[in-house]
Amino acid sequence: MNRIDLLKLLQSVRDGKVDVDRALTRLRHLPFEDVTYAHIDHHRQLRHGMPEVIYCEGKTLDQVAGIAKRMLKAGSEVLATRASESMYRAIRKLDRRAEYHPASRSIVVRDKKKKTTRGVILVLTAGTSDIPVAEEAAVTAGMLGSSVRTVYDVGVAGIHRVLSKREDLDAARVIVVVAGMDGALPSVVGGLVDKPVIAVPTSIGYGAGFQGLAPLLTMLNSCASGVAVMNIDNGFGAGVLAHRINLLGETT
Repeated sequence: MNRIDLLKLLQSVRDGKVDVDRALTRLRHLPFEDVTYAHIDHHRQLRHGMPEVIYCEGKTLDQVAGIAKRMLKAGSEVLATRASESMYRAIRKLDRRAEYHPASRSIVVRDKKKKTTRGVILVLTAGTSDIPVAEEAAVTAGMLGSSVRTVYDVGVAGIHRVLSKREDLDAARVIVVVAGMDGALPSVVGGLVDKPVIAVPTSIGYGAGFQGLAPLLTMLNSCASGVAVMNIDNGFGAGVLAHRINLLGETT
């Protein structure tokens, strides 16, 4: 559907020839923009409530900048993950609102007037080395509109640390727990709270951790109920899921 077709559809709605629900259905399935190296889904916001996200690993600087340029032209916010500082500088030239989060390697261009949720997402890490993955979750959820709080380095090697954060645990609507090594922290947290816990295994640890496989299996075998598990190092996925769960509470 090109601009002319879109204008015709809007005219039909105004004239009463097409009802609003049918028009929205058509808009949700509008075709993407073909730029040879990418098919940019400008209307993902209509279907998912969030724009398409640029995953930068494996893409050239020109490809990342080209996708961002077209998204910005369409009036979209931008989230780019696993991005380099050179990619940030290229997007910053396109839009001065661009922010770079070095810990998570995320680039964000967002509407700063967007309201944030009443409900809070709490992001915990077992160790300091898990912070990059946790920051990806926090930046993602924050960009989407959730209020986010982070508490780092509260792993089970000193369990009194997480127990001292009971007020934060109780105040959160959703909790993201990021851990490598033995991956035990999500089970501990899951046994303390009555809210959804999203566990994220990281590839941090010695050889027997098998680049995150050991904590992944630990989390999948958690004896605590209400714990969902993301893939290894998938902070982005955890941030999106936490935000969607958080939004459910905004309607009550």
